[in-house]
Amino acid sequence: MSRPPAFVDADFRRFVDQHRARCLWFLREDYYPQTPAEHEEVLRQIAQHGDRDAFRQVARFRTWLSQRSSETSAAS
Repeated sequence: MSRPPAFVDADFRRFVDQHRARCLWFLREDYYPQTPAEHEEVLRQIAQHGDRDAFRQVARFRTWLSQRSSETSAAS
């Protein structure tokens, strides 16, 4: 599986940390998603339990995930 660009990965980790207490309280403090399915589950939880700004940021990260998925599919 290809890794996301470092800046996107760092942004995503900050996003997870920002919403960990409110939306992801049930996950380990050192947990960060690794697979597309794990990324989507984290985004789903944040969209469901976060505020409006979090919901908008989730859309941005979902766009990134779909682009990464398309790159992988096109390379096959």
